Amino acid sequence: MSGTEPRRVAILGLMLESNRFAPVINEEDYLNRVYLAGDEILEDLRSSDPKLPTEIRGFAAEMDANSNWQPVPILVGLVEAGGPLDHGFFTICFKEMRHRLQAAMPLDAVYICNHGAMITTANTDPDGEIFAMVREVVGAQVPVVATLDLHGNVSERMVRAADAIVAYQTNPHVDMLARGTETATILQEMFAGMKTDVAFLRLPLTPPTVTLLTEAGPYADIINYGQCLIDADIVNVSILGGFAYSDTPKNGMAIIVTARRANGAAQRVAGKIARMAWHEHLRFVPRLASLQDAVARVLEVAHNPEMPAVILADVADNPGGGGNGNTMWILKELHAAGATGVIAGVINDPALAREAAKVGEGKSFTAVFNRVEPDEFSRRFEVTARVIRLRDGDCVGRRGFYAGRRMNLGPSALLDIGGIQVVVISIRTQCADPVFLEMMGLDIGAARAVVVKSRGHFRAGFNEFFGPEQVIEVDAPGLTSPILSRFDFKSLPRPVFPVDMQVEWTPPF
Repeated sequence: MSGTEPRRVAILGLMLESNRFAPVINEEDYLNRVYLAGDEILEDLRSSDPKLPTEIRGFAAEMDANSNWQPVPILVGLVEAGGPLDHGFFTICFKEMRHRLQAAMPLDAVYICNHGAMITTANTDPDGEIFAMVREVVGAQVPVVATLDLHGNVSERMVRAADAIVAYQTNPHVDMLARGTETATILQEMFAGMKTDVAFLRLPLTPPTVTLLTEAGPYADIINYGQCLIDADIVNVSILGGFAYSDTPKNGMAIIVTARRANGAAQRVAGKIARMAWHEHLRFVPRLASLQDAVARVLEVAHNPEMPAVILADVADNPGGGGNGNTMWILKELHAAGATGVIAGVINDPALAREAAKVGEGKSFTAVFNRVEPDEFSRRFEVTARVIRLRDGDCVGRRGFYAGRRMNLGPSALLDIGGIQVVVISIRTQCADPVFLEMMGLDIGAARAVVVKSRGHFRAGFNEFFGPEQVIEVDAPGLTSPILSRFDFKSLPRPVFPVDMQVEWTPPF
Protein backbone atom coordinates (compact mmCIF):
# COMPACT_ATOMS: atom_id res chain seq x y z
CA MET A 1 0.00 0.00 0.00
CA SER A 2 1.37 3.42 -0.91
CA GLY A 3 1.50 6.18 1.64
CA THR A 4 -1.36 8.07 -0.04
CA GLU A 5 -3.89 5.24 -0.08
CA PRO A 6 -6.40 5.24 2.78
CA ARG A 7 -6.26 2.44 5.33
CA ARG A 8 -9.26 0.19 4.88
CA VAL A 9 -10.75 -0.57 8.32
CA ALA A 10 -13.72 -2.90 8.70
CA ILE A 11 -16.36 -2.13 11.36
CA LEU A 12 -18.59 -4.84 12.76
CA GLY A 13 -20.29 -5.95 15.95
CA LEU A 14 -23.17 -7.89 17.44
CA MET A 15 -23.97 -6.55 20.89
CA LEU A 16 -26.01 -8.46 23.47
CA GLU A 17 -25.72 -8.97 27.22
CA SER A 18 -27.32 -12.37 27.82
CA ASN A 19 -29.06 -13.46 30.99
CA ARG A 20 -29.34 -17.26 30.95
CA PHE A 21 -32.61 -17.07 32.91
CA ALA A 22 -34.38 -14.51 30.68
CA PRO A 23 -36.52 -15.02 27.54
CA VAL A 24 -34.72 -15.76 24.27
CA ILE A 25 -33.70 -12.80 22.07
CA ASN A 26 -34.53 -13.05 18.38
CA GLU A 27 -34.39 -11.16 15.09
CA GLU A 28 -37.38 -8.96 15.92
CA ASP A 29 -35.61 -7.61 19.01
CA TYR A 30 -32.68 -6.41 16.89
CA LEU A 31 -34.94 -4.94 14.22
CA ASN A 32 -36.73 -2.98 16.95
CA ARG A 33 -33.45 -1.45 18.13
CA VAL A 34 -30.42 -1.57 15.79
CA TYR A 35 -29.60 -3.90 12.90
CA LEU A 36 -27.60 -2.21 10.16
CA ALA A 37 -25.44 -3.58 7.35
CA GLY A 38 -23.15 -2.07 4.74
CA ASP A 39 -23.82 1.55 3.80
CA GLU A 40 -26.67 1.73 6.34
CA ILE A 41 -23.96 1.94 9.00
CA LEU A 42 -22.28 4.94 7.35
CA GLU A 43 -25.63 6.68 6.83
CA ASP A 44 -26.44 6.30 10.53
CA LEU A 45 -22.97 7.53 11.56
CA ARG A 46 -23.56 10.71 9.56
CA SER A 47 -26.98 11.40 11.10
CA SER A 48 -27.50 13.96 13.87
CA ASP A 49 -28.79 11.38 16.36
CA PRO A 50 -27.39 7.97 15.36
CA LYS A 51 -28.67 4.66 16.72
CA LEU A 52 -25.26 2.94 16.52
CA PRO A 53 -23.28 2.09 19.66
CA THR A 54 -21.59 5.26 20.89
CA GLU A 55 -18.11 3.72 20.86
CA ILE A 56 -18.32 3.33 17.08
CA ARG A 57 -18.99 7.06 16.81
CA GLY A 58 -15.92 7.76 18.95
CA PHE A 59 -13.76 5.39 16.92
CA ALA A 60 -14.84 6.88 13.60
CA ALA A 61 -14.42 10.49 14.78
CA GLU A 62 -10.85 9.84 15.93
CA MET A 63 -9.97 8.04 12.71
CA ASP A 64 -11.49 10.90 10.69
CA ALA A 65 -9.43 13.43 12.64
CA ASN A 66 -6.04 11.74 12.61
CA SER A 67 -5.91 9.02 9.96
CA ASN A 68 -6.15 8.64 6.24
CA TRP A 69 -8.68 5.85 6.37
CA GLN A 70 -11.68 4.33 4.65
CA PRO A 71 -14.36 2.78 6.87
CA VAL A 72 -15.56 -0.54 5.54
CA PRO A 73 -18.97 -1.17 7.12
CA ILE A 74 -19.84 -4.82 7.65
CA LEU A 75 -22.75 -5.45 10.07
CA VAL A 76 -23.70 -3.97 13.44
CA GLY A 77 -26.48 -5.19 15.72
CA LEU A 78 -27.45 -3.77 19.11
CA VAL A 79 -30.27 -4.83 21.41
CA GLU A 80 -31.36 -4.36 25.00
CA ALA A 81 -29.95 -7.00 27.34
CA GLY A 82 -32.06 -10.15 27.35
CA GLY A 83 -31.82 -13.89 27.34
CA PRO A 84 -29.74 -16.14 25.09
CA LEU A 85 -29.78 -15.21 21.41
CA ASP A 86 -31.68 -17.62 19.18
CA HIS A 87 -28.85 -19.69 17.71
CA GLY A 88 -30.43 -19.85 14.29
CA PHE A 89 -30.45 -16.06 14.05
CA PHE A 90 -26.90 -15.89 15.39
CA THR A 91 -25.83 -18.27 12.63
CA ILE A 92 -27.44 -16.00 10.02
CA CYS A 93 -25.65 -12.94 11.45
CA PHE A 94 -22.36 -14.80 11.71
CA LYS A 95 -22.47 -16.00 8.09
CA GLU A 96 -23.43 -12.53 6.89
CA MET A 97 -20.52 -10.99 8.80
CA ARG A 98 -18.06 -13.51 7.38
CA HIS A 99 -19.38 -13.14 3.83
CA ARG A 100 -19.18 -9.34 3.94
CA LEU A 101 -15.74 -9.43 5.57
CA GLN A 102 -14.36 -11.81 2.95
CA ALA A 103 -15.81 -9.69 0.17
CA ALA A 104 -14.15 -6.59 1.66
CA MET A 105 -10.64 -8.03 1.57
CA PRO A 106 -7.91 -6.88 1.50
CA LEU A 107 -8.25 -4.95 4.75
CA ASP A 108 -5.73 -3.01 6.82
CA ALA A 109 -7.52 -3.50 10.15
CA VAL A 110 -10.77 -4.59 11.79
CA TYR A 111 -12.66 -2.93 14.63
CA ILE A 112 -15.05 -5.21 16.56
CA CYS A 113 -17.70 -3.53 18.71
CA ASN A 114 -19.23 -6.24 20.90
CA HIS A 115 -20.66 -6.36 24.41
CA GLY A 116 -18.82 -9.51 25.48
CA ALA A 117 -21.52 -11.26 27.53
CA MET A 118 -23.55 -12.81 24.73
CA ILE A 119 -24.63 -16.44 24.74
CA THR A 120 -26.89 -18.23 22.30
CA THR A 121 -29.31 -21.07 22.81
CA ALA A 122 -26.49 -23.43 21.76
CA ASN A 123 -23.19 -21.60 22.38
CA THR A 124 -21.59 -20.14 25.53
CA ASP A 125 -19.00 -18.05 23.66
CA PRO A 126 -20.46 -16.53 20.48
CA ASP A 127 -18.29 -13.43 21.03
CA GLY A 128 -15.29 -15.72 20.80
CA GLU A 129 -16.70 -17.22 17.61
CA ILE A 130 -16.91 -13.77 16.03
CA PHE A 131 -13.41 -12.77 17.17
CA ALA A 132 -11.91 -16.05 15.88
CA MET A 133 -13.75 -15.76 12.54
CA VAL A 134 -12.40 -12.26 12.02
CA ARG A 135 -8.84 -13.40 12.69
CA GLU A 136 -9.24 -16.39 10.38
CA VAL A 137 -10.50 -14.21 7.52
CA VAL A 138 -7.95 -11.38 7.77
CA GLY A 139 -4.92 -13.43 8.80
CA ALA A 140 -2.30 -13.05 11.49
CA GLN A 141 -0.75 -9.76 10.36
CA VAL A 142 -3.82 -7.51 10.11
CA PRO A 143 -4.52 -5.56 13.33
CA VAL A 144 -7.76 -6.49 15.10
CA VAL A 145 -8.96 -4.17 17.86
CA ALA A 146 -12.13 -4.41 19.91
CA THR A 147 -14.23 -2.63 22.51
CA LEU A 148 -16.25 -4.43 25.18
CA ASP A 149 -18.71 -3.45 27.88
CA LEU A 150 -17.17 -3.78 31.35
CA HIS A 151 -19.88 -6.39 32.01
CA GLY A 152 -18.40 -8.59 29.29
CA ASN A 153 -17.24 -12.14 30.02
CA VAL A 154 -13.87 -12.68 28.38
CA SER A 155 -12.64 -15.96 26.93
CA GLU A 156 -9.08 -16.95 26.07
CA ARG A 157 -10.27 -17.27 22.47
CA MET A 158 -11.24 -13.59 22.37
CA VAL A 159 -7.88 -12.49 23.76
CA ARG A 160 -5.91 -14.66 21.34
CA ALA A 161 -7.79 -13.29 18.33
CA ALA A 162 -7.45 -9.57 19.14
CA ASP A 163 -4.37 -7.36 19.27
CA ALA A 164 -6.06 -5.02 21.76
CA ILE A 165 -9.28 -5.18 23.77
CA VAL A 166 -10.52 -1.95 25.35
CA ALA A 167 -13.31 -2.11 27.95
CA TYR A 168 -15.46 0.62 29.43
CA GLN A 169 -14.13 2.17 32.63
CA THR A 170 -17.31 3.78 33.95
CA ASN A 171 -20.48 2.33 35.42
CA PRO A 172 -22.96 3.90 34.74
CA HIS A 173 -21.53 3.71 31.23
CA VAL A 174 -20.77 7.24 30.10
CA ASP A 175 -17.32 6.73 28.57
CA MET A 176 -18.21 4.79 25.41
CA LEU A 177 -17.20 7.70 23.18
CA ALA A 178 -13.83 7.93 24.95
CA ARG A 179 -13.22 4.19 24.70
CA GLY A 180 -13.95 4.22 20.99
CA THR A 181 -11.53 7.11 20.62
CA GLU A 182 -8.89 5.25 22.65
CA THR A 183 -9.27 2.15 20.51
CA ALA A 184 -8.66 4.22 17.39
CA THR A 185 -5.51 5.76 18.89
CA ILE A 186 -4.19 2.28 19.71
CA LEU A 187 -4.85 1.21 16.12
CA GLN A 188 -3.01 4.29 14.88
CA GLU A 189 0.01 3.27 17.00
CA MET A 190 -0.18 -0.17 15.43
CA PHE A 191 -0.20 1.39 11.98
CA ALA A 192 2.98 3.18 13.07
CA GLY A 193 4.65 -0.13 13.94
CA MET A 194 3.59 -1.03 17.50
CA LYS A 195 3.27 -4.78 18.20
CA THR A 196 1.11 -5.30 21.25
CA ASP A 197 1.71 -7.84 24.00
CA VAL A 198 -1.35 -8.86 26.02
CA ALA A 199 -1.65 -10.39 29.50
CA PHE A 200 -4.95 -11.91 30.63
CA LEU A 201 -6.11 -13.13 34.03
CA ARG A 202 -9.54 -14.24 35.23
CA LEU A 203 -10.45 -14.27 38.92
CA PRO A 204 -12.89 -16.66 40.67
CA LEU A 205 -15.10 -13.64 41.35
CA THR A 206 -18.50 -12.85 39.81
CA PRO A 207 -19.45 -9.51 41.37
CA PRO A 208 -23.19 -8.76 41.68
CA THR A 209 -24.08 -5.92 39.34
CA VAL A 210 -24.87 -3.40 42.10
CA THR A 211 -21.31 -3.74 43.44
CA LEU A 212 -19.75 -2.67 40.13
CA LEU A 213 -20.24 1.08 40.37
CA THR A 214 -17.15 3.10 39.48
CA GLU A 215 -17.78 6.34 41.37
CA ALA A 216 -17.09 4.66 44.71
CA GLY A 217 -16.75 1.16 46.13
CA PRO A 218 -14.54 -1.88 45.57
CA TYR A 219 -14.74 -1.91 41.79
CA ALA A 220 -13.97 1.81 41.61
CA ASP A 221 -10.88 1.20 43.72
CA ILE A 222 -9.70 -1.59 41.42
CA ILE A 223 -10.37 0.41 38.24
CA ASN A 224 -8.47 3.41 39.64
CA TYR A 225 -5.55 1.25 40.74
CA GLY A 226 -5.27 -0.26 37.28
CA GLN A 227 -5.23 3.14 35.60
CA CYS A 228 -2.47 4.29 37.98
CA LEU A 229 -0.22 1.55 36.61
CA ILE A 230 -0.28 2.82 33.02
CA ASP A 231 3.16 3.98 31.95
CA ALA A 232 5.29 4.21 28.81
CA ASP A 233 5.13 0.43 28.39
CA ILE A 234 1.39 -0.01 28.96
CA VAL A 235 -1.10 1.22 26.36
CA ASN A 236 -4.30 0.01 28.03
CA VAL A 237 -5.59 -1.59 31.23
CA SER A 238 -9.11 -3.06 31.11
CA ILE A 239 -10.78 -4.66 34.12
CA LEU A 240 -14.12 -6.30 33.35
CA GLY A 241 -16.43 -7.12 36.23
CA GLY A 242 -18.37 -9.51 34.02
CA PHE A 243 -22.02 -10.56 34.01
CA ALA A 244 -22.83 -13.46 36.33
CA TYR A 245 -26.28 -14.18 34.85
CA SER A 246 -24.73 -15.38 31.58
CA ASP A 247 -23.74 -18.51 33.53
CA THR A 248 -20.78 -19.62 31.42
CA PRO A 249 -17.38 -21.25 32.02
CA LYS A 250 -15.73 -17.92 31.08
CA ASN A 251 -17.45 -15.97 33.86
CA GLY A 252 -15.23 -14.12 36.32
CA MET A 253 -13.62 -10.71 36.74
CA ALA A 254 -11.17 -10.36 33.86
CA ILE A 255 -7.97 -8.32 33.76
CA ILE A 256 -6.57 -7.49 30.32
CA VAL A 257 -3.34 -5.51 30.12
CA THR A 258 -2.00 -4.45 26.73
CA ALA A 259 1.64 -3.44 26.44
CA ARG A 260 3.49 -1.73 23.60
CA ARG A 261 6.18 -4.39 23.52
CA ALA A 262 6.83 -7.90 24.79
CA ASN A 263 9.08 -7.06 27.75
CA GLY A 264 7.06 -8.60 30.59
CA ALA A 265 5.35 -5.34 31.54
CA ALA A 266 1.86 -6.59 30.70
CA GLN A 267 2.25 -9.67 32.92
CA ARG A 268 3.76 -7.64 35.75
CA VAL A 269 0.91 -5.13 35.79
CA ALA A 270 -1.81 -7.78 35.40
CA GLY A 271 -0.40 -9.67 38.38
CA LYS A 272 -0.35 -6.54 40.54
CA ILE A 273 -3.97 -5.77 39.73
CA ALA A 274 -5.06 -9.35 40.32
CA ARG A 275 -3.49 -9.44 43.77
CA MET A 276 -5.07 -6.14 44.73
CA ALA A 277 -8.49 -7.16 43.36
CA TRP A 278 -8.51 -10.50 45.14
CA HIS A 279 -7.52 -8.81 48.38
CA GLU A 280 -10.75 -6.79 48.05
CA HIS A 281 -13.07 -9.63 46.97
CA LEU A 282 -15.01 -9.84 50.24
CA ARG A 283 -16.36 -6.34 49.58
CA PHE A 284 -18.41 -7.60 46.62
CA VAL A 285 -21.50 -8.47 48.65
CA PRO A 286 -24.68 -6.48 47.83
CA ARG A 287 -26.53 -4.45 50.45
CA LEU A 288 -30.14 -3.74 49.52
CA ALA A 289 -33.16 -2.16 51.20
CA SER A 290 -36.10 -4.44 51.92
CA LEU A 291 -39.31 -3.75 50.04
CA GLN A 292 -41.03 -2.86 53.31
CA ASP A 293 -38.34 -0.35 54.30
CA ALA A 294 -38.36 1.21 50.82
CA VAL A 295 -42.14 1.75 50.91
CA ALA A 296 -41.92 3.19 54.42
CA ARG A 297 -39.26 5.66 53.24
CA VAL A 298 -41.47 6.80 50.35
CA LEU A 299 -44.40 7.39 52.70
CA GLU A 300 -42.16 9.30 55.10
CA VAL A 301 -40.81 11.50 52.30
CA ALA A 302 -44.30 12.09 50.91
CA HIS A 303 -45.55 13.36 54.27
CA ASN A 304 -42.50 15.50 55.06
CA PRO A 305 -41.64 18.07 52.39
CA GLU A 306 -38.46 18.95 54.30
CA MET A 307 -36.99 15.55 53.44
CA PRO A 308 -35.23 15.11 50.08
CA ALA A 309 -37.07 13.12 47.41
CA VAL A 310 -35.91 9.56 46.71
CA ILE A 311 -35.43 7.33 43.69
CA LEU A 312 -36.10 3.60 44.05
CA ALA A 313 -34.10 1.32 41.77
CA ASP A 314 -35.90 -1.93 40.96
CA VAL A 315 -32.56 -3.66 40.53
CA ALA A 316 -34.09 -7.14 40.32
CA ASP A 317 -36.13 -6.27 37.22
CA ASN A 318 -33.59 -4.35 35.18
CA PRO A 319 -34.19 -4.61 31.40
CA GLY A 320 -30.54 -3.62 31.03
CA GLY A 321 -29.63 -6.97 32.59
CA GLY A 322 -32.29 -9.13 30.94
CA GLY A 323 -35.26 -8.33 33.19
CA ASN A 324 -38.68 -8.07 31.57
CA GLY A 325 -39.27 -4.60 33.05
CA ASN A 326 -42.76 -5.49 34.18
CA THR A 327 -42.72 -6.87 37.74
CA MET A 328 -45.27 -5.27 40.05
CA TRP A 329 -43.80 -5.90 43.52
CA ILE A 330 -42.83 -2.30 44.26
CA LEU A 331 -45.73 -0.66 42.45
CA LYS A 332 -48.33 -2.91 44.09
CA GLU A 333 -46.98 -2.23 47.59
CA LEU A 334 -46.82 1.52 47.03
CA HIS A 335 -50.40 1.54 45.74
CA ALA A 336 -51.62 -0.56 48.65
CA ALA A 337 -49.93 1.83 51.07
CA GLY A 338 -51.66 4.84 49.49
CA ALA A 339 -48.47 6.49 48.29
CA THR A 340 -48.87 9.68 46.24
CA GLY A 341 -46.50 12.01 44.44
CA VAL A 342 -44.80 8.99 42.88
CA ILE A 343 -43.64 8.46 39.29
CA ALA A 344 -42.93 4.89 38.13
CA GLY A 345 -41.45 3.77 34.84
CA VAL A 346 -40.90 2.50 32.42
CA ILE A 347 -43.15 -0.58 32.58
CA ASN A 348 -42.93 -2.89 29.58
CA ASP A 349 -46.47 -4.05 28.77
CA PRO A 350 -47.41 -3.76 25.07
CA ALA A 351 -50.93 -5.17 25.59
CA LEU A 352 -51.70 -2.60 28.28
CA ALA A 353 -50.28 0.25 26.17
CA ARG A 354 -52.54 -0.81 23.28
CA GLU A 355 -55.60 -0.96 25.52
CA ALA A 356 -54.88 2.48 26.97
CA ALA A 357 -54.69 3.86 23.42
CA LYS A 358 -58.12 2.40 22.66
CA VAL A 359 -59.58 3.84 25.88
CA GLY A 360 -58.21 7.29 25.07
CA GLU A 361 -56.82 10.22 27.05
CA GLY A 362 -58.87 11.34 30.03
CA LYS A 363 -60.80 8.08 30.31
CA SER A 364 -60.66 5.56 33.17
CA PHE A 365 -60.57 1.77 32.86
CA THR A 366 -59.49 -1.36 34.68
CA ALA A 367 -55.80 -1.71 33.87
CA VAL A 368 -54.44 -5.25 33.96
CA PHE A 369 -50.66 -5.42 34.13
CA ASN A 370 -49.19 -8.74 33.01
CA ARG A 371 -52.54 -10.18 31.95
CA VAL A 372 -50.59 -13.16 30.63
CA GLU A 373 -47.93 -13.76 33.27
CA PRO A 374 -44.64 -14.22 31.36
CA ASP A 375 -42.67 -15.67 34.27
CA GLU A 376 -42.86 -16.42 37.98
CA PHE A 377 -41.86 -12.86 38.91
CA SER A 378 -44.15 -10.87 36.61
CA ARG A 379 -47.43 -11.35 38.45
CA ARG A 380 -50.82 -10.07 37.29
CA PHE A 381 -51.89 -6.75 38.87
CA GLU A 382 -55.36 -5.30 38.30
CA VAL A 383 -56.11 -1.70 39.24
CA THR A 384 -58.33 1.23 38.26
CA ALA A 385 -56.39 3.68 36.10
CA ARG A 386 -56.95 6.90 34.17
CA VAL A 387 -55.21 7.54 30.86
CA ILE A 388 -53.35 10.84 31.16
CA ARG A 389 -51.31 10.92 27.97
CA LEU A 390 -50.46 8.82 24.89
CA ARG A 391 -47.25 8.99 22.84
CA ASP A 392 -45.52 7.03 20.05
CA GLY A 393 -42.39 6.41 22.17
CA ASP A 394 -39.94 8.01 19.74
CA CYS A 395 -37.34 10.15 21.51
CA VAL A 396 -33.68 11.11 21.73
CA GLY A 397 -31.75 10.36 24.91
CA ARG A 398 -30.94 13.45 26.96
CA ARG A 399 -28.43 12.35 29.62
CA GLY A 400 -26.02 9.58 30.60
CA PHE A 401 -26.13 6.19 28.94
CA TYR A 402 -28.56 7.11 26.13
CA ALA A 403 -27.46 10.72 25.60
CA GLY A 404 -27.82 11.76 21.96
CA ARG A 405 -29.06 8.34 20.88
CA ARG A 406 -32.29 7.90 18.91
CA MET A 407 -34.62 5.63 20.90
CA ASN A 408 -37.97 4.00 20.24
CA LEU A 409 -40.01 2.75 23.20
CA GLY A 410 -43.02 1.89 21.05
CA PRO A 411 -46.59 3.06 21.74
CA SER A 412 -46.54 4.49 25.27
CA ALA A 413 -49.11 5.58 27.83
CA LEU A 414 -49.09 7.57 31.06
CA LEU A 415 -51.54 6.12 33.57
CA ASP A 416 -52.62 7.52 36.94
CA ILE A 417 -53.37 4.87 39.55
CA GLY A 418 -54.47 6.62 42.71
CA GLY A 419 -51.78 9.29 42.73
CA ILE A 420 -49.01 7.17 41.23
CA GLN A 421 -48.04 8.17 37.67
CA VAL A 422 -47.01 5.09 35.68
CA VAL A 423 -45.37 5.17 32.23
CA VAL A 424 -46.15 2.05 30.19
CA ILE A 425 -44.13 1.26 27.04
CA SER A 426 -44.16 -1.39 24.30
CA ILE A 427 -40.48 -2.05 23.59
CA ARG A 428 -38.53 -3.32 26.61
CA THR A 429 -36.03 -0.65 27.69
CA GLN A 430 -34.41 0.20 30.99
CA CYS A 431 -35.36 3.56 32.50
CA ALA A 432 -31.93 5.16 32.31
CA ASP A 433 -32.88 8.53 30.84
CA PRO A 434 -35.26 11.16 32.25
CA VAL A 435 -36.61 11.82 28.75
CA PHE A 436 -38.56 8.53 28.97
CA LEU A 437 -40.68 10.18 31.67
CA GLU A 438 -40.45 13.77 30.51
CA MET A 439 -41.81 12.96 27.04
CA MET A 440 -45.06 12.10 28.85
CA GLY A 441 -45.18 15.58 30.38
CA LEU A 442 -43.98 14.53 33.81
CA ASP A 443 -42.08 16.92 36.11
CA ILE A 444 -39.45 14.74 37.77
CA GLY A 445 -38.24 17.55 39.99
CA ALA A 446 -41.70 17.87 41.55
CA ALA A 447 -42.04 14.17 42.41
CA ARG A 448 -41.49 12.97 45.96
CA ALA A 449 -40.38 9.56 44.73
CA VAL A 450 -39.47 7.99 41.41
CA VAL A 451 -39.33 4.24 40.76
CA VAL A 452 -37.12 3.15 37.86
CA LYS A 453 -36.69 -0.19 36.13
CA SER A 454 -32.90 0.07 36.08
CA ARG A 455 -29.93 -1.25 38.01
CA GLY A 456 -27.38 1.51 37.73
CA HIS A 457 -27.47 3.50 34.49
CA PHE A 458 -30.29 5.65 35.86
CA ARG A 459 -27.68 7.23 38.17
CA ALA A 460 -26.07 9.08 35.25
CA GLY A 461 -29.40 10.02 33.72
CA PHE A 462 -31.20 11.17 36.86
CA ASN A 463 -28.30 12.64 38.86
CA GLU A 464 -29.52 16.18 38.21
CA PHE A 465 -32.51 15.28 40.43
CA PHE A 466 -31.11 12.67 42.83
CA GLY A 467 -27.71 12.42 44.50
CA PRO A 468 -26.23 9.08 45.63
CA GLU A 469 -27.67 9.52 49.13
CA GLN A 470 -31.20 9.69 47.64
CA VAL A 471 -30.90 6.34 45.85
CA ILE A 472 -32.59 3.26 47.34
CA GLU A 473 -31.72 -0.11 45.77
CA VAL A 474 -34.71 -2.35 46.53
CA ASP A 475 -34.57 -6.06 47.21
CA ALA A 476 -37.53 -7.45 45.28
CA PRO A 477 -37.93 -10.67 43.27
CA GLY A 478 -36.82 -10.70 39.64
CA LEU A 479 -34.61 -12.07 36.88
CA THR A 480 -31.75 -9.69 37.76
CA SER A 481 -31.68 -9.96 41.55
CA PRO A 482 -28.20 -9.10 42.86
CA ILE A 483 -28.57 -11.95 45.38
CA LEU A 484 -26.81 -14.55 43.24
CA SER A 485 -27.58 -17.44 45.61
CA ARG A 486 -31.18 -17.28 44.31
CA PHE A 487 -30.15 -18.56 40.87
CA ASP A 488 -29.59 -22.15 39.76
CA PHE A 489 -26.28 -21.68 37.98
CA LYS A 490 -25.12 -24.60 35.84
CA SER A 491 -21.93 -23.46 34.13
CA LEU A 492 -20.14 -20.94 36.35
CA PRO A 493 -16.56 -21.98 37.16
CA ARG A 494 -16.75 -23.19 40.75
CA PRO A 495 -15.92 -22.28 43.39
CA VAL A 496 -16.61 -18.61 42.68
CA PHE A 497 -17.31 -15.72 45.05
CA PRO A 498 -19.95 -14.73 46.19
CA VAL A 499 -21.98 -17.70 44.95
CA ASP A 500 -19.53 -19.69 47.08
CA MET A 501 -18.43 -17.81 50.18
CA GLN A 502 -15.21 -19.73 50.86
CA VAL A 503 -12.83 -19.40 47.89
CA GLU A 504 -9.04 -19.62 47.86
CA TRP A 505 -7.03 -18.28 44.93
CA THR A 506 -3.47 -17.22 44.07
CA PRO A 507 -2.65 -15.28 40.87
CA PRO A 508 -0.47 -17.35 38.50
CA PHE A 509 1.88 -14.39 37.92
